[in-house]
Amino acid sequence: MTLWDSLVTAFRALAVNRLRTVLTLLGIVIGVGAVIALMSLGRGARQTVTEQIQAIGSNLLFVLPGQAAVGRVAGAATVASLTVDDAEALASLPSVAAAVPRVAFFSQVVYGPLNARAQVVGTLPSYAEVRNFRVARGSFLEEEHGRARAMVAVLGANIAASLFPEEDPLGKTVYIQRRPFRVIGVLEPRGGTGFVVEDDTVVIPLATAVQRLQARRGPHGGIAVDLIYVQARSTTLVEQARLEVTEALLERFRGDEEAFTIVTQQDVLDVVTQVTNALTLFLGAIAGISLLVGGIGIMNIMLVSVTERTREIGIRKAVGARRRDILLQFLVEAAALGLVGGVVGTGLGYGLGRLIGLFNIGGQTLRSLVTPDVVLLAVGVSVGVGLFFGLYPARRAAAMDPIQALRYE
Repeated sequence: MTLWDSLVTAFRALAVNRLRTVLTLLGIVIGVGAVIALMSLGRGARQTVTEQIQAIGSNLLFVLPGQAAVGRVAGAATVASLTVDDAEALASLPSVAAAVPRVAFFSQVVYGPLNARAQVVGTLPSYAEVRNFRVARGSFLEEEHGRARAMVAVLGANIAASLFPEEDPLGKTVYIQRRPFRVIGVLEPRGGTGFVVEDDTVVIPLATAVQRLQARRGPHGGIAVDLIYVQARSTTLVEQARLEVTEALLERFRGDEEAFTIVTQQDVLDVVTQVTNALTLFLGAIAGISLLVGGIGIMNIMLVSVTERTREIGIRKAVGARRRDILLQFLVEAAALGLVGGVVGTGLGYGLGRLIGLFNIGGQTLRSLVTPDVVLLAVGVSVGVGLFFGLYPARRAAAMDPIQALRYE
């Protein structure tokens, strides 16, 4: 018997008991659907975060105070050591186009009876260019705002929508820590996932932030900052800029390597990739448990099928069917169950991923990304599960004595 004959025979056998076959397939379909849906969500989350990091610009360095690990809040475990003076020194390096200091803290932003929690960023006008922020309405910070310690603010898209659902925010007054700030601009939406959503940001002048809201002084004087964005003159000069920044800071801190940390976007991307890959595999492993349950269902139905078709097996052996022919027949039947379940489950998982992507959770839209490797993996595993759990029933059928099988009632 050829493989094609075995396949035709397998589908005919499965069609005899349609309801039983459908119920058996449910375990595989649900398992594959869950694997596809969860892994596609994991891949989508990684793609979204990667795009957001790359949108900042590929020639950006992050200089943090102390030896902060990638992903940790800047300066969380160390005394703030970077100052505005350090940023000014870095801006003069040959490979550096700009060095922008930043202080940030969370606070409630109030307008009338409405309020929203935002990340308040105190920085310089060049922050918009370095971070690729664009203003949708109004204007961004200007040099004169910093010199005058002006009480002005630029709102992120989410903050503007929360506080001014039906009004134009330009010219209105919002309150941060009970201090009035005049709204001069609204940023374009950037989207985002993670702990900090950039649309939930309020940007104010650096001098205003440290003198009117949060006084910050470095250990040796000067205005302390929690992060300095360093923009290299080009992508090819990133490593050169990193070396120059390292040498300059070591000179300023008298060789103290513990006083600062320099992180590139590639460092951040590597960490994000590791975390999201681990999360995706974890979600896939959890969903894979249902595949094992489906495999047990296949073994159960194949054992029942072998018992019901004992006389058929005996007749086939009596007319010359070899042991491997019987083995192949039942293995193909089990693999067919896994294949059909995998194909249907792939469609289910794709639909679930798209459906989940329609929901907005905590201001974030989940994104699913179904890739060919995930589909091939899920379908391949489902077929493998069918073969693995169908092997014992197939061997049991192949090992039957034809005389005993013909006597079976």
